[in-house]
Amino acid sequence: MKAIVDCNNFYCSCERLFVPQLDRKPIVVLSNNDGCVISRSDEAKTSGVQMGVPFFEVRSLLQQEGITWFSSNYELYGDLSWRVMETLRLLMGEARVEVYSVDEAFIDLDDMGTEALAALGLSIRERVEQWTGIRVSVGVGPTKTLAKLANRLAKKDKLRTRCVMVLSDLPAIETALRKTAVGDLWGIGRRYARKLQEQWSIYDGWQLASVSEEFAHAHLGGVVGKRLVRELRGIPSKEMEEERTQKKMIATTRMFGRKVYALTEIKEAIATYVARAAEKLRRQYSAATELSVFIIAHEEGSRFGKAYSDHCILTNPSADTGVLLHKALALVETLYRSGPAYKKAGVLLGGLVPASSRQASLFDQGEATDDRAGLMLAIDNINFSLPLQSASRHDSILRFAATGTNRAWKMKQARRSARYTTRWRELPVVH
Repeated sequence: MKAIVDCNNFYCSCERLFVPQLDRKPIVVLSNNDGCVISRSDEAKTSGVQMGVPFFEVRSLLQQEGITWFSSNYELYGDLSWRVMETLRLLMGEARVEVYSVDEAFIDLDDMGTEALAALGLSIRERVEQWTGIRVSVGVGPTKTLAKLANRLAKKDKLRTRCVMVLSDLPAIETALRKTAVGDLWGIGRRYARKLQEQWSIYDGWQLASVSEEFAHAHLGGVVGKRLVRELRGIPSKEMEEERTQKKMIATTRMFGRKVYALTEIKEAIATYVARAAEKLRRQYSAATELSVFIIAHEEGSRFGKAYSDHCILTNPSADTGVLLHKALALVETLYRSGPAYKKAGVLLGGLVPASSRQASLFDQGEATDDRAGLMLAIDNINFSLPLQSASRHDSILRFAATGTNRAWKMKQARRSARYTTRWRELPVVH
């Protein structure tokens, strides 16, 4: 058996945790630059707020319905996500837990008796809420797909299910599949749902589970479709995966808070993103062999804008912010065109290798050696232990001059809450 623990309306739950008077009140969280709605409380859903809708389109509705909105606060969400996952590891053992996303984790329950699964799910839900303050739903089934289905049904009727549902026998699985539209199944997107309904009159999960594996292979994406049908029948195909702690690629991209025209501001933005990406690189003890930079110019009538990009290969793998800055800023010089307004930029570090296995050449100028590793470590430690305590939103107390001081181009976060769990000056105050 597999279980999935899923945080309820996670970003909204994080915001409510330190503002308890918002409990049971409608709230939403907005995306970068306060662009779109990316998280809604149940009360906001009832008020008619749709997921992904641009903020300017629903602002009057939010005001009319008394719905509180927040800018995204990823530092807070990331820390609370870690606390939830660490709680699951402590409760169930690290080997059993597979973190699937920022707000979801699978748990291996293969050696648990089926009669104890409901009580175990309830115990997990209560303990996570007690230790972290975050409410979760728990779905249990013979496969990951059925566990996801159980979780979805538990969330649909929270009062009756107490946010826990177990699908452990065929009658319960059949009932659950019959009441679930095919488009609501994990792994079936809109295109496949429309195809199944229009061409083969398959409308619910039970009908899909009844098709042959040959049909699934031919019409649902090959092996992926075949595995999906097997999982709906209770035959595990997606075994627990070892949690991926080493990223194969590190990207840092952001929309600007306003239109940017000047090369100096674009270089500041790229330098800031390089510094963030390099810190992530060092955190997982890796070095990069490839560096890519892109900037996107605003174009009237175009949703995506015009992208300019370039990359370079690092002869000597590096995690040194100074080395990566030198390469990235040189690329920006070649990409920049005066005249258009720019709305987004980003940096991508690829070809990652373990930092301990870097090999210097005879002609190395110090890039691949550890000459500055101590400096980078000192900067990281200071920034981690002594975050900037002013009201400014600059992220680090120590940073390279290339990242700028004014940084008026930064992402808009007009209503970002405090970073209660990671900043000393922003600790919650108890009255």
